[in-house]
Amino acid sequence: MANYAKDYKLTELMAASVAREFKDGELAFIGVGMPLIAATVAKFTHAPNFNMMVEYGAAGPSPRRLPMCVNCAVNNERSYYAGSQREVMGAQQAGFVDAACISGAQIDKFGNVNSTCIGDYHSPKVRLAGSGGANDLASSAMRTIIMMRQDGRNFVNKLDYLTSPGYLDGPGARERAGLPGGGPHAVVTTMGVYRFDEETREMYLERIHPGVKLEDIKKSIQWDIQVSPHLEETEPPTEEQVMIMRTLDPLAVYLGAGRQLLAGDFETFMKMFENSYWPMVDLIKSKGMV
Repeated sequence: MANYAKDYKLTELMAASVAREFKDGELAFIGVGMPLIAATVAKFTHAPNFNMMVEYGAAGPSPRRLPMCVNCAVNNERSYYAGSQREVMGAQQAGFVDAACISGAQIDKFGNVNSTCIGDYHSPKVRLAGSGGANDLASSAMRTIIMMRQDGRNFVNKLDYLTSPGYLDGPGARERAGLPGGGPHAVVTTMGVYRFDEETREMYLERIHPGVKLEDIKKSIQWDIQVSPHLEETEPPTEEQVMIMRTLDPLAVYLGAGRQLLAGDFETFMKMFENSYWPMVDLIKSKGMV
């Protein structure tokens, strides 16, 4: 029986939920941030033969420090292959990636994602980061996992901009558009875990996070969300999963407010690397991954 953590953050619950989506032996395209932490948890727990691919150009990295951006050299650490962004993006477009993890600011019932702007494209209220590699991943990966906050504004009937395709406008739409990937598989939010109906391609609620009320979930979604007849509570993170997350991200840079707290504090920033490096080395040795 799993030893579940009694003290955990919501972000840690989300990361653990995403980690459980990755299977042993798979190759997944992972972005820096919470997805990388989730992928590391998967590799160090139930999926030792699981491997990551990162936009920096590496395949199979196992970093002992926390990468701070896509182009951080830490993304190459202990990798099987260190190439170029063009090579890894080409590999995923060719169908070699089993899963990919993306995020966004808006999502609709078919799993289409907006990470470009809020409001009119030519005169937006907010200009966002844009696609990056998200459109490529959503188009080509065998399945896509989407992570995002759920705050009553981002589960919308109509996106302000379609950045990354889900099931477009319903059954058969991806195939008609010529998209090779399998489409969205799961959506993990701050309130629950969602899947997609195989016939209608519409999103439905599969699991609800501990302490969250179903009525609050429904209020936060603009359409009439379907609920699984077998709705379950989300499985909490285990003590081991939380330990791995906090070893890799001791100041909660990705799992909390650490990024804001470290802004401009270079000395503490470097101390974080020093304090996390050797615990990660010990963890890697304990897992026989030297």
